[in-house]
Amino acid sequence: MSPAAPVKTLRIDGRDLGARADQTIMDVARDHGIMIPALCAMEGVSVAGGCRLCLVEIEGVPKMLPACATRVWEGMHITTSSPRLDAARRTILELLFAERNHVCAVCVSNGHCELQALAASLGVTHVRVPYRSPRLAVDLSHPRFALDHHRCILCARCVRVCDEIEGVHTWDVAGRGADARVITDLAMPWNQASTCTGCGKCVQVCPTGALTERGAAVGEMTKKRSWLPALAAARRNHDHG
Repeated sequence: MSPAAPVKTLRIDGRDLGARADQTIMDVARDHGIMIPALCAMEGVSVAGGCRLCLVEIEGVPKMLPACATRVWEGMHITTSSPRLDAARRTILELLFAERNHVCAVCVSNGHCELQALAASLGVTHVRVPYRSPRLAVDLSHPRFALDHHRCILCARCVRVCDEIEGVHTWDVAGRGADARVITDLAMPWNQASTCTGCGKCVQVCPTGALTERGAAVGEMTKKRSWLPALAAARRNHDHG
């Protein structure tokens, strides 16, 4: 067995806490019930560090750092909510809304969407940048699931859960920047992706209405992911057994 990681002492929002040296700020906050906004981060899969909504302020550090990808160090003082952080998070959310076509009123995930919930909690009432309004594909080829690129925020949760938990890597991201898309196999229609097991894990971890179950009506699509940490632990034990 590897030796236990040394303990670090730090402060988050005025609370003195202890943490292992191998933990991130997000890990410690999660352990102590401190909510840090995030869309790409999810317990049980690897760190992506893409959405930047989990930015925090650290005393003595001029720039904001992502909580999901920043390891703790001794004596750090962390602030998870401030006018500066809230302004940055609102800007990120506005850019996400402007990049694709998120029409909540007709979305099957309306009321159960993490993007929508974060926007409401941070007071995003309008978008200050022009909408791109792209015309994107909707893949309805799979008999059980649907992919709507208009609602995808490129968090890559589907890619990571498919690779790291299911172990098949059906999903990936193709393209760059605003033209990036999630794809199945080599950009095949979903029903032609020979690696797909039909497990539905990708659908359950999607934070928006991009991946859904077919047949769900507006507001009916809920996601269940309480199983993810347990499956991730079982996968790690199997790989290292």
